[in-house]
Amino acid sequence: MDKHRNGKILILLFTGVLMGALDISIVGPAIPSIEKSIQVDHKSLAWIFSIYVLFNLIGVSLLARLSDLYGRKSIYVFSVAVFAIGSAMVAFSGNMTLLLSGRAVQGFGASGIFPVASAVIGDIFPPEKRGKALGMIGAVFGMAFLIGPLMAGVMLRFFSWNSLFLINIPIAIVVIYFSLRMLPSHKSNAVNFDWPGMLLIAILLASFVYGINSIDVARGLSSLVSIEVWPFFVISVISFILFIFFEKKAFAPVMKIELFDVKQIRIVGIVAVGAGLLQSVTIFVPEMAVNLFQVSSSDAAFMLIPFVLAVAVGAPVSGRLIDKVGSRVIVIAGLFSSATGLLVLFFASHSLPWFYAGGILIGLGTSMLQGSSMRYIMLNEVQSSDRAMGQGLITLFTSVGQMTGATLIGIIVAAAVNRLRGYDSSFLLIAIMAYAVMLLSFLLKGRKDEIQNASRVQGGQFSFFFPLLAL
Repeated sequence: MDKHRNGKILILLFTGVLMGALDISIVGPAIPSIEKSIQVDHKSLAWIFSIYVLFNLIGVSLLARLSDLYGRKSIYVFSVAVFAIGSAMVAFSGNMTLLLSGRAVQGFGASGIFPVASAVIGDIFPPEKRGKALGMIGAVFGMAFLIGPLMAGVMLRFFSWNSLFLINIPIAIVVIYFSLRMLPSHKSNAVNFDWPGMLLIAILLASFVYGINSIDVARGLSSLVSIEVWPFFVISVISFILFIFFEKKAFAPVMKIELFDVKQIRIVGIVAVGAGLLQSVTIFVPEMAVNLFQVSSSDAAFMLIPFVLAVAVGAPVSGRLIDKVGSRVIVIAGLFSSATGLLVLFFASHSLPWFYAGGILIGLGTSMLQGSSMRYIMLNEVQSSDRAMGQGLITLFTSVGQMTGATLIGIIVAAAVNRLRGYDSSFLLIAIMAYAVMLLSFLLKGRKDEIQNASRVQGGQFSFFFPLLAL
């Protein structure tokens, strides 16, 4: 496939990713308008976000694996089409039931867009050029979170909130048309799909997400043992054990357990969880700014612009650097930058310049981790038939880290006498965790080994408590 055609495919993939990322960032500004037009209680309001996350997590394993088995083109087109249907359901919803159903469909559709796009990059680019392309996808995410709230603010001045979701439909039609014409077709010889494994991982993730969203942060740790929470975590553990058992015997597993025989993959799984913990911090930074500097909520949102700009700039730069110095250097630098940014907020957040400095460091670190490095490692460590599955695993572990981090911070802040002290304590704890993961990242392969082993999988003995043991 020639260089010119590869460039067109990248533009196509970026458009799909931008559409999905924009939908995440524009929802926040639309919430007040949704509340006015649809009767909604506070708990249901939270599920506008949570149900999207839930179905995104469930769908990522299914759609990523299906793209490995039955082709990137068909699953990418299917994912974009489902996302467009969900957008239409949300746009035309007149009640909370249809709205949440549409958000669930959106989340499911979006779950196939990013991992399949990353897998296509692995298909059409050699290892020494993947970093740049993956970095550009990270930059697309950064731009989406920068322009999304601004675009939503402008559109809401002239149109209803429904228009924010209707705009996805013509974009999806264009993406589908060119995907059918341009994306390469790839299909393995496998014809069976692991539906029992898919059912178990759906139960595992659904119970985990529901349990963690049912935690009452105002009650702190005591909420964990309430009847609304602990049964779902027990179901998650049981489902996990059964999932491991069945996947080791499945003919075409939804998740290949033997992937975790590879030390590189075990480490990158832990790094992905750590990256999710770091990303969860950004949810609370605007509220921290409101309490710290006595600004309005809208002003606090604009105070995140330096952070988002750092992501938009750092992602393509770090992607290019991966092709030169390797992923290990970028992962270590990303964790160090993010953790140091949290320490800056811990020690000097009361100073506005230092507040911005901390945010920029966190943004740069986030761009290095999520933009390209982890996905680059996974592309190099799995066989071509498992590329989308590997990308789905990165999304899965990162999302688990995000949800766990958000809940952890919420509990610490709720238990603190002073909210700012609570933020300081939680940021310090996550910074310490990030430094610990950074030290572990020194065990990743160097650039020379990365290139030499890009086309084959190295393994060790699988440890049941993956991916923490047998490093």
